[in-house]
Amino acid sequence: MKTSRAIAVARTDARSDTGTLKAALLALLVGAAMVLSQVSPLAAQDRPDTFADLAEQVSPAVVNITTATTVAGNTGPQGIVPEGSPFEDFFEEFNEGQPRRSSALGSGFVISEDGFIVTNNHVIENADEIMIEFYPGGEEMLQADLVGTDPNTDIALLKVDADRPLPFVEFGDSDGETAEVGDWVMAMGNPLGQGFSVSAGIVSARNRELAGTYDDYIQTDAAINRGNSGGPLFDMNGDVIGVNTAILSPNGGSIGIGFAMSSAVVTNVVDQLKEYGETRRGWLGVRIQDVTPDMMGAIDGLDEPQGAMVTDVPEGPARTAGVEPGDIILTFDGVDVTDTRELVSVVGNSPVGKNVAVEVLRDGDMRELTVKLGRRETAQAAAFPQDEEAEPTEPATTSMLGMALSEITEDMAGELGVAAGEGLVIMEIDPESEAAAKGLRAGDVITEANQSGVTSVEEFETRVDEAREAGRNSMLMLIRRGGEPRFVALSLT
Repeated sequence: MKTSRAIAVARTDARSDTGTLKAALLALLVGAAMVLSQVSPLAAQDRPDTFADLAEQVSPAVVNITTATTVAGNTGPQGIVPEGSPFEDFFEEFNEGQPRRSSALGSGFVISEDGFIVTNNHVIENADEIMIEFYPGGEEMLQADLVGTDPNTDIALLKVDADRPLPFVEFGDSDGETAEVGDWVMAMGNPLGQGFSVSAGIVSARNRELAGTYDDYIQTDAAINRGNSGGPLFDMNGDVIGVNTAILSPNGGSIGIGFAMSSAVVTNVVDQLKEYGETRRGWLGVRIQDVTPDMMGAIDGLDEPQGAMVTDVPEGPARTAGVEPGDIILTFDGVDVTDTRELVSVVGNSPVGKNVAVEVLRDGDMRELTVKLGRRETAQAAAFPQDEEAEPTEPATTSMLGMALSEITEDMAGELGVAAGEGLVIMEIDPESEAAAKGLRAGDVITEANQSGVTSVEEFETRVDEAREAGRNSMLMLIRRGGEPRFVALSLT
């Protein structure tokens, strides 16, 4: 409105003064230039005119991967002749016991001129032969050797020997300014076996978790399909900020929800695979669970739900350092612990054998302990053997907080996987009670109440009375199910 009015005024004045008109027009042009100088760079930065230069820059380092695997022969003519066909016996005799070759396609990228290649573990898993096809105009197809794999992050490292230095790409900072939500990214790979392809989109979300212990996925709407697995996700600098791994799709094709494992995770895994041929993650030696809002009324010294609550401490680094069940780990090696996922990540990325300062909250007081980390891959299975789930036993007569409780006898102990007199077993649960809503069930064993051991119904009743006298709204109990411990808070009101 102001611009239109200014032009109108200038035109009105122009009839009597040409100099005034020129001055008004000049002022408008200067103002427009100032506005454009502010808007144009922003638009150019937010939306690239083309991805061609970037694709040309990085494509020589992107590879197609073909694998071959020997699988057992068919037990019958499935898919060859209909069931009941007169030819069925012939094909069954022909195929029975005959091994066959199966092939698969995927993607990868070269990370060093001497031929190290990164891809997904599921691309090359169980392969007898791995062949690498380079971008058209590059090297001829080369056979790759497997250096090492990490199923936990679905990353594999391969190696090829070439006659000359290979073009390669470098990892970028997946936690940096070029990988924020809304930033442009470009994916490359071999979707559906169609050959080298490029797709572009933005970072849709960060820190996604699928099913793995160390998940840290970048979500993107750049088209990712089958065959893209193992390929790189680039930022606009041409650095790899993720390894394309999975898609969320009802039909197997891209619907704009793809996931790339972040370079922050991948670089650490690749370094270990290159040095050792396997991963060597730090191990604290505890079972943990998140601190939930309903636990706050039973915990002294904590203002908000945070940290990781220790539910079990077997023989290992944490027990040696003095960590106890019920401790809440709030910092690890100077890093604030917000939840169990963060603690698992920072511990796993720590060097084996490192002495680490761990701050825990115990009985309302902060304590600092020093833990010498072990190695997860060799220690966890021995420390946490898998126990069979306990079967419910006959009901007892004493009931509290919606639970029928019983002391543990010698006959019960073997079935429950605990010692006689070690805690109370839940015989029945009121389906309308809070205990049922919290997931407790018959066969669960209560070993602690108010962070103190209980071996009898009387001790449990005493813990309840103590909590009420202290003005607490809830009581924290340590529950074991099939050997797996977790804390549950039940209301006392």
